[in-house]
Amino acid sequence: MAERNNEEFLDDIEQAEAEAYHEDMTEISDEDAELDTVRAERDAFQDKFLRALADAENARKRADKDRREAENYGGSKLSRDLLPVYDNMKRAVDSVSAEQRENNAALIEGIELTMRELINVFAKHGIRIVSPQVGDKFDPQQHEAMFEAPLPGTKAGEIIQVSAEGFMLHDRILRPAQVGVSSMQG
Repeated sequence: MAERNNEEFLDDIEQAEAEAYHEDMTEISDEDAELDTVRAERDAFQDKFLRALADAENARKRADKDRREAENYGGSKLSRDLLPVYDNMKRAVDSVSAEQRENNAALIEGIELTMRELINVFAKHGIRIVSPQVGDKFDPQQHEAMFEAPLPGTKAGEIIQVSAEGFMLHDRILRPAQVGVSSMQG
């Protein structure tokens, strides 16, 4: 009977060890599941962090671009408003006769100095004059055709008259040059 008790005792020990092993494995399995959950959360947070970092970088780049554009083109409305002042001063200077220049030298010189200063201010702020010449090819990016006319001795698309100069603000057109274009073929 003692043998049987020993065998039962050994069986009980084996069963207890098996149960303990099973419990350990269940705990490990539960820990693995918990670890998998933590890893999934970590990966989700990492993804959110990387997306937020990319969004912040994109916002920084947009803000830099907006700042540069505001710096370069923020004064375009004022610049456009000054163009008629330039046009009027140029017409005044161009209309002065030799006799008027002689009789009113100081006045004419003052107008010419003011005109040069206006051109210097334009240049300082990135405004440049677009001055096409008669015979140049019409460029719709920089010129506005005010009329088309057949003029013997010209080719279609050649500028035959310049009515007003154009202006660029950095790389953007403020006002196209106003020109007459030949419609003559050959």
